[in-house]
Amino acid sequence: MEVHTNIPLKNFTTMKLGGPARFMAEARTPEEVKALYENASSKHIPVFVLGGGSNVIARDEGYAGMIIRIRIPGFDVIADDINTTTIKIGAGENWDSVVKRTVDMHLSGIEAMSWIPGTAGAAPVQNVGAYGQEIADTLVSLEAYDAQTKTFVVLQNEACGFAYRDSIFRRDQKGRYIITSITLKLSKSLPQPPFYDALQTYFEQQNIKIFTQETIRDAVIAIRTEKLPDPTVTPNTGSFFKNAIVENWQLTELRQKYPDVTVFDMGNGTSKVPTGWLIEHTGLKGQLLHGMRVHDKNALVLINESATGYADLAAARDQIIGAVRDTFRIQIEQEPLELA
Repeated sequence: MEVHTNIPLKNFTTMKLGGPARFMAEARTPEEVKALYENASSKHIPVFVLGGGSNVIARDEGYAGMIIRIRIPGFDVIADDINTTTIKIGAGENWDSVVKRTVDMHLSGIEAMSWIPGTAGAAPVQNVGAYGQEIADTLVSLEAYDAQTKTFVVLQNEACGFAYRDSIFRRDQKGRYIITSITLKLSKSLPQPPFYDALQTYFEQQNIKIFTQETIRDAVIAIRTEKLPDPTVTPNTGSFFKNAIVENWQLTELRQKYPDVTVFDMGNGTSKVPTGWLIEHTGLKGQLLHGMRVHDKNALVLINESATGYADLAAARDQIIGAVRDTFRIQIEQEPLELA
């Protein structure tokens, strides 16, 4: 377990921005997580946990603490019956590799979350989701190191406070828990229509009428490949903004001008409006803002084309947020966490 010093964060985040981390180490077991954290804590050194770096923004000043990169492996079937299979997955496993393994096992529940970058342990943090599925739908529990009590704990699904792209790990308990494994309960049943609109459209265009876990995964990969740049090739964090959650009065106002806007009922008098659509209708889609390109195929995505620092990214972000607010009176939010 080696601890390295003065490591450029731009090499470990997919937006390719960020100054040096004072310390960085990889944890391959829960015990190493505990040792690294408690050693840093005893010296009053702050700690930040990093998975694949695909949903994190680092600042130019870097991080004056310890970065723990989670690399804990594991993929074990811990329960199996006629209808379901329950799998315990190490937090350091590549998420898309996990999805592929479950699809190869003919299991349903996370196949629509194919091709999402990052690690399995990061998935619950923002309640990762795509095309009608989210991690909250299948997560039974997770194991974590509790930095407050300095013990390992098991949190059941209900304790995670899942909401749209949110959880306790981003809110009131941010920084408290270091996730070491997740346990998912997946179905042996075939996927059933109706599917998320983009998937349904793809199936109709391709004349696909038999639906399996494999057809869902293949469709999602095809759609995402067309709409989203590969972060290993083109610097980006995937969707940079959350879809907007609006109240009924805002939706009424929006539909008066744009009656054909697509929305999704979220209950409790709120609806989800695609933020990519909002950005596109400000005229910013495809534009280069402070070295950041608003992706011409998906306005939710910001590509680092020539930005030289965090200030460029922040200026582009704020310009987009302001344009949406001025045009629609809707406030949109950044999705990636900031390393601070």
